[in-house]
Amino acid sequence: MEEKELSPQDSIVLIQSMIDRAKNTVADDSFYFLLWGWLVFAASIIQYVLKVVFQSPYHPMAWLLMFVGVVVSIFHGARQSRKRTVRTYVEEQLDYLWISIFFSYILFGFIFARFGWKNCFSFYMGLYAIGSFVTGRALKFSPLVWGAIGSWLLAIVATFTPFDVNILLCALAIIVSYIIPGYLLKSRYRHMQAHV
Repeated sequence: MEEKELSPQDSIVLIQSMIDRAKNTVADDSFYFLLWGWLVFAASIIQYVLKVVFQSPYHPMAWLLMFVGVVVSIFHGARQSRKRTVRTYVEEQLDYLWISIFFSYILFGFIFARFGWKNCFSFYMGLYAIGSFVTGRALKFSPLVWGAIGSWLLAIVATFTPFDVNILLCALAIIVSYIIPGYLLKSRYRHMQAHV
């Protein structure tokens, strides 16, 4: 079978269709932004209440909620991968990005456990921003990009505020970088599905 050479216009159309296909898949997987967004938000608020209101030394235990996210993500991801027959280059690259960010969260956890948690939230907010920014740019979805910029700004603010305030800044960062864009992504996906 003879291969047909693509014109520059055909190449652009092909690339755009791959990006659009990835947008649909990731829009459907806004599930992850919302799952992790709400878990981090809940853990932040629980930690703040335990530390500031109840003055409990066990306030870091709130972050054990993240194990729920890992288990749910594994099961949801396995179920989704059985449904997909084809994966685009953009989808694969975004998977690698989020796997790298996941292991960076774990690495930072070990580092902060050894050297102290004083500035941990600035680093974590920076990771939220990286994931949102790259995903937003890859999908040409500006709410993720703006959420990332908001998260970066909050990470800078956190370097000037006490630890207790940083917990709340983390909650705010996850709202702007994951939760709001996640709902907008979900809404856009539903709108696109209604017009297919």
